[in-house]
Amino acid sequence: MKTATLPSLRVDPELRAAAESVLEEGESLSAFVENSVKAQIHYRKTQAEFIARGLASLAESERTGVYFTSEEVLSELKGMLDAKRAESAVK
Repeated sequence: MKTATLPSLRVDPELRAAAESVLEEGESLSAFVENSVKAQIHYRKTQAEFIARGLASLAESERTGVYFTSEEVLSELKGMLDAKRAESAVK
């Protein structure tokens, strides 16, 4: 697989120093930047998917006229969590 480069960028010396100050043992600044870019890509894709699910849910509610209160949703989630905790305690 061929590799590509990201554009180089100019930053304030303070930002570079802050980034270098948090590098882990043996980690290069390039690896840190690459991991940061990957994390932002994942975050933005996840955020976009979350918003898409919310909009689809809104459209479905508007189509059907069926809405749920936050109390109903939280109660159902609590029940699911309690069931999983009970299942884990048995194992």
